[in-house]
Amino acid sequence: MTYRIVAERGNETVRMERASSLLAVAKARVWASEGWHVTIIVRDQEQLEYADSDRMALAS
Repeated sequence: MTYRIVAERGNETVRMERASSLLAVAKARVWASEGWHVTIIVRDQEQLEYADSDRMALAS
């Protein structure tokens, strides 16, 4: 399964793919902590959005 990560900030957009969900979430956390709006796309169907404020939800 492939996880696509799209990070957007201002007029910049970065796209990357990861094979591991753990790596995709870790990468999303780093980008979000730097002020990027991050979306993780799983199988081109589901979209998960990650923001720095979600750290507590993922930790529990």
